Amino acid sequence: MASLQSPVASPVPQLVIATTPDSLSKNVLFVDFVGLYCKSKRTRRRIGLSSSFSRFSNKKNSRLNAILSVDRQNISPPSPPPPDLKPQVANLEDILSERGACGVGFIANLENKPSHAIVKDALAALGCMEHRGGCGADNDSGDGSGLMTSIPWELFDKWAESEGIGSFDKLHTGVGMVFFPKDNNLVKEAKKAIVNIFKQEGLEVLGWRSVPVNTSVVGFYAKETMPNIQQVFVKVNKEENVDDIERELYICRKLIERAANSANWGNELYFCSLSNQTIVYKGMLRSEVLGMFYSDLQNDIYKSPFAIYHRRYSTNTSPRWPLAQPMRFLGHNGEINTIQGNLNWMQSRETSLKSSVWNGRENEIRPYGNPKASDSANLDSAAELLIRSGRTPEEALMILVPEAYKNHPTLTIKYPEVLFWTLLLLEFCDGKTVGACLDRNGLRPARYWRTVDNFVYVASEVMDSFSQQSFPIRPKSQSPSLVGVVPMDESKVTMKGRLGPGMMIAVDLRGGQVYENTEVKKQVALLNPYGKWVKENLRSLKPANFLSATVMDNEATLNRQQAFGYSSEDVQMVIENMASQGKEPTFCMGDDIPLAILSQKPHMLYDYFKQRFAQVTNPAIDPLREGLVMSLEVNIGKRRNILEVGPENASQVILSSPVLNEGELELLLKDPFLNPQVLPTFFDISKGVEGSLEKTLIMLCEAADEAVRNGSELLVLSDRSDELEPTRPAIPILLAVGAVHQHLIQNGLRMSTSIVVDTAQCFSTHQFACLIGYGASAICPYLALETCRQWRLNKRTVNLMMNGKIPTVTIEQAQKNFCKFSVLAAVKSGLLKILSKMGISLLSSYCGAQIFEIYGLGKEVVDLSFCGSVSNIGGATFDELARETLSFWVKAFSQATAKRLENYGFIQFRPGGEYHGNNPEMSKLLHKAVRQKSENAFSIYQQHLSNRPVNVLRDLLEFKSDRDPIPVGKVEPATSIVQRFCTGGMSLGAISRETHEAIAVAMNRLGGKSNSGEGGEDPIRWSPLTDVVDGYSPTLPHLKGLQNGDTATSAIKQVASGRFGVTPTFLVNADQLEIKIAQGAKPGEGGQLPGKKVSAYIARLRNSKPGVPLISPPPHHDIYSIEDLAQLIYDLHQVNPKAKVSVKLVAEAGIGTVASGVAKGNADVIQISGHDGGTGASPISSIKHAGGPWELGLTETHQTLIANGLRERVLLRVDGGFKSGVDVMMAAAMGADEYGFGSVAMIATGCVMARICHTNNCPVGVASQREELRARFPGIPGDLVNFFLYVAEEIRGMLAQLGYQKLDDIIGHTDLLRPRDISLVKTQHLDLSYIMSSVGLPKLRSTDIRNQDVHTNGPVLDDAVLADPEILDAINNEKVVNKTIKIYNVDRAVCGRIAGVIAKKYGDTGFAGQLNITFTGSAGQSFACFLTPGMNIRLIGEANDYVGKGMAGGELVVTPVENTGFVPEDAAIVGNTCLYGATGGQVFVRGKAGERFAVRNSLAQAVVEGSGDHCCEYMTGGCVVVLGKVGRNVAAGMTGGLAYFLDEDDTLMPKVNKEIVKVQRVTAPVGQMQLKSLIEAHVEKTGSSKGAAILKEWDTNLPLFWQLVPPSEEDTPEACASYESTSAGQVTSLQSA
Repeated sequence: MASLQSPVASPVPQLVIATTPDSLSKNVLFVDFVGLYCKSKRTRRRIGLSSSFSRFSNKKNSRLNAILSVDRQNISPPSPPPPDLKPQVANLEDILSERGACGVGFIANLENKPSHAIVKDALAALGCMEHRGGCGADNDSGDGSGLMTSIPWELFDKWAESEGIGSFDKLHTGVGMVFFPKDNNLVKEAKKAIVNIFKQEGLEVLGWRSVPVNTSVVGFYAKETMPNIQQVFVKVNKEENVDDIERELYICRKLIERAANSANWGNELYFCSLSNQTIVYKGMLRSEVLGMFYSDLQNDIYKSPFAIYHRRYSTNTSPRWPLAQPMRFLGHNGEINTIQGNLNWMQSRETSLKSSVWNGRENEIRPYGNPKASDSANLDSAAELLIRSGRTPEEALMILVPEAYKNHPTLTIKYPEVLFWTLLLLEFCDGKTVGACLDRNGLRPARYWRTVDNFVYVASEVMDSFSQQSFPIRPKSQSPSLVGVVPMDESKVTMKGRLGPGMMIAVDLRGGQVYENTEVKKQVALLNPYGKWVKENLRSLKPANFLSATVMDNEATLNRQQAFGYSSEDVQMVIENMASQGKEPTFCMGDDIPLAILSQKPHMLYDYFKQRFAQVTNPAIDPLREGLVMSLEVNIGKRRNILEVGPENASQVILSSPVLNEGELELLLKDPFLNPQVLPTFFDISKGVEGSLEKTLIMLCEAADEAVRNGSELLVLSDRSDELEPTRPAIPILLAVGAVHQHLIQNGLRMSTSIVVDTAQCFSTHQFACLIGYGASAICPYLALETCRQWRLNKRTVNLMMNGKIPTVTIEQAQKNFCKFSVLAAVKSGLLKILSKMGISLLSSYCGAQIFEIYGLGKEVVDLSFCGSVSNIGGATFDELARETLSFWVKAFSQATAKRLENYGFIQFRPGGEYHGNNPEMSKLLHKAVRQKSENAFSIYQQHLSNRPVNVLRDLLEFKSDRDPIPVGKVEPATSIVQRFCTGGMSLGAISRETHEAIAVAMNRLGGKSNSGEGGEDPIRWSPLTDVVDGYSPTLPHLKGLQNGDTATSAIKQVASGRFGVTPTFLVNADQLEIKIAQGAKPGEGGQLPGKKVSAYIARLRNSKPGVPLISPPPHHDIYSIEDLAQLIYDLHQVNPKAKVSVKLVAEAGIGTVASGVAKGNADVIQISGHDGGTGASPISSIKHAGGPWELGLTETHQTLIANGLRERVLLRVDGGFKSGVDVMMAAAMGADEYGFGSVAMIATGCVMARICHTNNCPVGVASQREELRARFPGIPGDLVNFFLYVAEEIRGMLAQLGYQKLDDIIGHTDLLRPRDISLVKTQHLDLSYIMSSVGLPKLRSTDIRNQDVHTNGPVLDDAVLADPEILDAINNEKVVNKTIKIYNVDRAVCGRIAGVIAKKYGDTGFAGQLNITFTGSAGQSFACFLTPGMNIRLIGEANDYVGKGMAGGELVVTPVENTGFVPEDAAIVGNTCLYGATGGQVFVRGKAGERFAVRNSLAQAVVEGSGDHCCEYMTGGCVVVLGKVGRNVAAGMTGGLAYFLDEDDTLMPKVNKEIVKVQRVTAPVGQMQLKSLIEAHVEKTGSSKGAAILKEWDTNLPLFWQLVPPSEEDTPEACASYESTSAGQVTSLQSA
């Protein structure tokens, strides 16, 4: 952005060292004109300073008193907040019902000249964003679109004159855009109230205007809820300053909103805007009809110098007009993951928010947040409050969306760490400034241009002009109106770029300047002496040494471990492993034990909580490779007023980690400024258990309340005591923390203190996360640390270290490994992973964010300690929890208690321990039944399952029917039922080739579907076998029991985040394509395949290196939001239009909302996985503590889809712990059409549940890649066929008993279910009504839904290309053809379908023809995806995200048009995430790329002239050359391939992630030859002046290149200067890779 004019800045955020809820998602546009907001309460800009520079002065100005001098009738002095303003805790269910993402942009004229052309261009650009939005079930009601502009005074003056009002006084008039109720009587009541409030504030209502609209373009659902839309004009007589006028209008609106709360029309009144500067036109409309609906927007005298536009994609389709955007100040593309915590913290702050500008009226403008509004609306509210209180828009956005500056290698200005939330693209405006800022992860696309005639454009996508005449090949059905775009002459473009992570661009409309990121933030940072304040007031807690000796004897330690609920597994598998290895233990399979509330064994309270995770509407992030944007820092002490800036705001203690040792806790307790107060957490049962726990919690809250009111800034909740007392058990510490946190929030005290926990009840990462999530800032796990010390001194440990069996560590190092200080620190890395699953970057944002759902706690418990969290099935009371706590406590005092910890068997099966669904007896009975083909043996297996303890929620239900039984012969045949069965997505690599292929063969025999899992598939499996003799085939010689006609292909082929094995041929040979968003056993994380399981065969299929571990990234690279998932669905429908596309989700609260978005994204199938699914390798905490039961997830999904009219669009599939026909019947009654079997399918083929999959040592070769173990594989396809036929017969029997003939007849019929009469050990208060509820049935029968045609992409450019006879001839007869075609941003995934046709006919490498196609214009997303050899594609223009995604061959050249007004190598010409998962081909880009260039590149070669952050991330092969600057974190996770970077100014080294790669100069002759030949090809293909200049001075420039070499490439001739046998064959092999 060097060419941006620089001298102006954006305002700086005030210094607030506060807990900072962080995870917004995506991009933000803002406009700093005095009145541009969005939906509800939004931010206002800094108050009126005349010149563009004076905005940044520190002077107090007179604007502040404007509000106060107004005549106010009947206004009393400030008083305490009324009861309705008492802080209300945010409820997760309200929040989950509305989520979304979008496309945004703005156009601004730097000369501040209003014109109608800007409005027209904005509407045209909005039309180009239609694919980034969603539609309702009628396919016509948009999720929302809107426009924000300056007020069109000429238009309004003309109306006023016609009404006899006369022209408006533009300085003193405010205009409100108002949504009223439909009912005219209610409109009259509302208007009366509005007029009264304006009057009492001294404002005069000049008139009401009915906004002219065309209702014929509104969709059915949107029309049903369409408001009466009017504009109100008010005169502000007493104010002269524009900021004071805006502030007065803000107060009026807030007073009106408060009055509406108690009125019967309140829910139907909404101000889109009320401002003297800006106005918002929006609605539940598709983008191309916004201008048709509002006829004002078509009027030539509607003029504005800027326009912000927004197209919404909501995952909740219930039309709500107010949720369309822009809001009053912001246009927001993204989602805030920590919204619940943010709202709670904001409410906690309300009592402390003071500013002189409000003259004591703060209570009148509360509340500042609304849990029932969208996250965007609440962000807008927070921004509006800051701006109306005197901040500039830039400053407010820096506070709300902080950049990740701490780990930035090149950021010289360290901006002050300020306030609030993070992860998005925002566009903003207040009438004076318009701008955009991006989240710290850069996960939202944002491109910008500046033209010679002084226009600035910012948008989610690049666009181009469109004329149908110039494009004869376009499908006729795609009309120009559908495609409208902003005409742009490239020769007039003087600057072209992209917003990177954390970056901001601001346009000063009055000063006519554009300010780029650094300049904006520098000016803000210079507003106040932040550095001085921090230095003088912020205290860092100095690390204290860990204790070097134990403090308790063994017996005392054991007693405490028993009393506080430790088991031998906790100590040996968790604590000792973390102390020894410095990382969480890895395990396998899934969580097949009962939920804590169903268990007969005692559990710690944490086990009732499941971590929430991001899926679809927002991405998980990557703690492993992108940890530089994450931080575990946390601040202790009082959080002060964020509306005023001062040194006292920095008066806090900063901790580098939330895990404290005993010495650090002692230091905090001695801090004189914190006035710490220790609160013991024990409850007295000497007078009986009943009521004791709840009573003590209330007393604890009162003690905390008193301490805070007496000035304590640090509360330490402690269960430490010298002696344990039998009648004084410890309160579950999570219960205590939650209760105190919630009490302080609800009493307005929470910001005045921090909570630190000193506890024995915390040792696993999940437990740390729970405590922090419910309000603790830091934890001292004193008993876990003592356990580490005693383990290190144990004789057995010493012997193991001496014998080299485990690493040698000191007693201090063992504790460091457990906590935080070593590189591998287990709790530290575990917490980062838990944060990342929800897409949260900062621990300070996670604190109090309540990112959990609860399974098994009753309302009284939740309301007191965990208010706002979801607990759908109710559960334990306080007294029941007290008894469970007591069952641990008494073990410390019982003489009968063994002198060792009990092994409850929660992780590993053991006789007498916890029940495991997959247990040895079950697997033996199943093996006997399927191998002997014995119905009798299968009935014994069924009996075993029916007699098991309650294990899952469905075990609490049974069937009922009012019908008479029918003969089984009348029920649909088993052969029909089995076609609904699928097997789980188990990857080849995690399981052996034998298992994978046997399962596939069996499913193909049955007509069901097997799933490839992640990792591709061997093409040899795609053809039917014809060479079988005696059950053996030379084609698949390792299998037994084969038949001629068998095929080993997987009908469902999986596309996961690692893209391993995904090639065009793989995709076109699928019946279904599954996008794995999440996996039941570890949602929010990518897959992992240990290096020992990556054999040569597996490496070949995955295009990787043998023996190198493969870690898939979390699912965020091209599925980080709902519109991007919709794009990937589009891509897959494009390459294989005959395959249904399924999306795999994991059950959690809110999944119905997510599924609605997926259905609108054109998925054919939605799969709901339960938390109990299996896995080949995963951290124990992920297996145990994330995801929910599928019974709840399926119920919510099915019913939400029905309620939104979307159920008929998608087939619902469910999996997780299925073992029998009963499971299938239960799932059917809850709404599922198809049923997935995972672990049990492996058991049927021979698995013995040894639970050592992650070690590669499976004793029966089911989950091993070792040849000698695979030879033991016992299974044959017939075994699995037998199992599924038995299950189908079981289903037939149950249907007959209930009186139904088909599964169709019971699907969705929850009325067939009733609770079983069964007694649970822990509680009698479970409530299953949620599962048994019903909102109706689908309009289609399940079979009709299953047999629907594949959803289509509609008319696409590729179809028109393929209809060209010359193209067809070239493909069919392998000829050469040349074509030139115009392209627009609405043409997405272009070339994908052509590639699919070629791949289906010739495979990935067999096509000998050449398609030489040149495209001109701005290409849509996923341009040139899945290219195959023989496709030579050239783009003259620019492209959006995902260029070259999954390409397997061919050539792709992207170059700007000739005679541009900008320097090509300085301009961003392609978007983010290019070459994702590429397996071949060459790419030459004349210009820069966005973030994550060549992520997961396997074999492609590429030359580009600059790149953003994370270049070459997760690369496993190929070669990348970058001839310009790059961003941070280069080569993170790069395990294969080579990369060359030109480093002209010696800035590359700090940007490289050196965890894996070695950085060296290019000294090997073969490497020099490879580099030079690629640059020569680049110059030849693109005409690159940068490349030509490098070649001209080759000897000078060669030493400026760095070569990045992962270990797997160190011995190759390209990387090794001393390599001797550089045979041509070897050289070629790497170059052609």
